[in-house]
Amino acid sequence: MSPLRWAFTIVAFPLGGLAAVQLGSTQGGFLPAALAGLVAGAVLGTAQWLALRPAVSAYWIAATAAGLAVGAGLGATVTAGQTSAGGLVVYGLVAGAVTGAAQAALLRRGAAKAALWMLVVAASWAAAWFITAAVIVDEQRGYVTFGLSGAALVTVATGLTLRLMLGARAPRAPRAAMAKVSA
Repeated sequence: MSPLRWAFTIVAFPLGGLAAVQLGSTQGGFLPAALAGLVAGAVLGTAQWLALRPAVSAYWIAATAAGLAVGAGLGATVTAGQTSAGGLVVYGLVAGAVTGAAQAALLRRGAAKAALWMLVVAASWAAAWFITAAVIVDEQRGYVTFGLSGAALVTVATGLTLRLMLGARAPRAPRAAMAKVSA
């Protein structure tokens, strides 16, 4: 996995959240939150898949979208749409756990690593919402994802975890050596 490509996924959280808030929010209950989660998850899943390929299939996009849809709906239901720091942390824990579980199946690294991935995503999303709660000015809008400040933490935590789980990318052969092989 390329850490540089993964670093660019940081912008998918606020961009997905911005697109999602136009269609739904965590304030209206399960269905509006699930719709918003579906949109944000599609944006996030696409960015992450682009960074992870070829290690994961394009199903990563669908798993992330479905996971965040269900996770956002459940999180909004569990917290009753609260936008206090505590409510946002619980929301992040629930949405992150469901999204992480949906993604973990596609990593194909065994049950222990799947559980690790789910826990890292859940914990980092909860921490991201705590950070975002300290800087966000209009949390009443019912954002389905956290902002750039929280996304930075999630990107680092999940990137390091993926690097451990997937390993480094195979080194590329020098161009001169490749030219000899193809000649």
